[in-house]
Formats: sequence, C-alpha cells, structure tokens
Amino acid sequence: MIKSMTGYGKGEAAAEQGVFTVEIRSVNHRYGEVSVRMPRTFISLENEVKRQISANLKRGKIDVTVQWEEAAGVESVPQLNNALAKGYYDTFSYLSRELGLLNEVPLSLILSQKGVLRDVSTIIEDSAFLPQLTQAVGSAIAAIDGMRVREGEALAADLLARRRQIAEWVGQVSERTPSMVVEYKQKLALRLEQLLGDVELDPVRLAQEVALLADRCDITEELVRLNSHFAQFDEALRLKEPVGRKLDFLMQEMNREVNTIGSKANDAAIATLVIQIKAEMEKMREQVQNVE
Repeated sequence: MIKSMTGYGKGEAAAEQGVFTVEIRSVNHRYGEVSVRMPRTFISLENEVKRQISANLKRGKIDVTVQWEEAAGVESVPQLNNALAKGYYDTFSYLSRELGLLNEVPLSLILSQKGVLRDVSTIIEDSAFLPQLTQAVGSAIAAIDGMRVREGEALAADLLARRRQIAEWVGQVSERTPSMVVEYKQKLALRLEQLLGDVELDPVRLAQEVALLADRCDITEELVRLNSHFAQFDEALRLKEPVGRKLDFLMQEMNREVNTIGSKANDAAIATLVIQIKAEMEKMREQVQNVE
C-alpha cells in the first residue's frame, strides 16, 4: 500500500477560551520538510506541532497553518505595564522641561506607546492549550493521510498496469532474441555468397562470425535482472512503509537494463520494443515522483 505525497487535511479542537483550526497541505518533495504558521501567542508550541507532523507524514513539502479563534463572550481585559508607563512619563516630562514646554504629558500619549497596554491573550499560558492543539493537528493528519492513501491506491493501480505492459514487451524481446541470431546467420551467408560468387563458403568461419555476434548481442543477464526488478517493484507496492525512494531507485535500475538491451541487440524489431518500453517507463518515473 503506497501513499501519495499530495494531499490536504483540516482539523479542529475546542477549548474553553476558543477553537484551534489546523490545515495541512502537502506536495511532492525529495525529503520531508515541514513549515508551520501559527499565532505568536502559541509560538512556543511550534516544535511540538512539527514533531507530531513528522512522525506521521514522512515525505513531502508540508505546510501547516494553525489558527486560533477566541470564543464569543470571553473578556480580554488589557493589562497595564506600570513600570513601563512610569518610564515613558518620566522621559516625556524630562524632555518637556528641557525644551521649556509648559504642557502636561497627556495620558493618551503614554497609553499609545508599545507595551504599556497588553492584551491578556498575548500573555496566555500556551502550554495549557497543548492537548487541544495536539487534537486539532491529529484530526488534520488523519484527514490528509486518508487523502494520500486514496491517491496512493490510484497511483499503485496505474504503476502496476504500466509495469505489466512493460513486462509483456520485455517478453516479446526475449522471444525475439533467438530469431535474431538465426536471421543474422542467414543474411551473412547470403551476402558472402553474393560476394564470393563461385568460391566455396567456409562453414567454420561462418559459424565463428555468428558465434561472435551471438556473444555480443546476448541480453540474457539484462533480461534476468529486469525481471528481478519487476518482482521487487511489485513487492514494494504492497509494503505499508514509505517506498518512494526505493521505487525511484528501481526505476533507475530498470532503465539502465533497458538501455543496455537497446545498445546490445542489433535488431530493428527489438529496437522498436525498447522505444516503447522507455516511453512507458518515463511515465512510470513521473508517477513514482509523487509516492511517499
């Protein structure tokens, strides 16, 4: 069972003071990369969110958005920073005296300074909300994982169908190989007869030439390895662990064997089959890039 790296999931969890909403989006990536955007109020919990995501989603570029909506009716009383307010007042009063200004320092000026009044929500005890945040992230993970599984099933079916088509063509290559040598022997004998005319053809020398060609064009090892790769590919599709990198490696090895077959087999029919196989393998390779 393989999974796609592409998906979307959303989860929510409520606390007494509000509701967490978590959205997860993922796309293809060679490794696992998690980025999190969340309110500064809960920024200390970011690493916990990343650990939870990474433990469940192994590969892909994963973007996580955490939103916090305060519950209706929850009072948010500003908190006064007395020391900071007094510091601003003393500074402004001193500056007024130095400049010879007679006006009192307005209260509105002091209250408008950064940090003098703080929303109580900005100093919330964020660790108390970790269970609810974890629950919301877990729900989003379950949703995106379900989507990735469904897309993975479609990917597996497509890859298996293409692999079987390639195996069929490889079988035709295997069947064609003995005929290739026989036809070469017949063509070589005919050409030599035309060139030599009445001179008697040496059957031993002809057999040697044919044997040399058969050795150069022998693709038995490549066919054996290719069929072994097919079996490993099918086995990987059934595994529950992430196998995207393994499938990618197998595709490289399969492509290597097919290239060798194409270069060694001096035959037009096999060359045509090799072109078809490589075109289908390229489609498989593109699909494999989306497997976790």
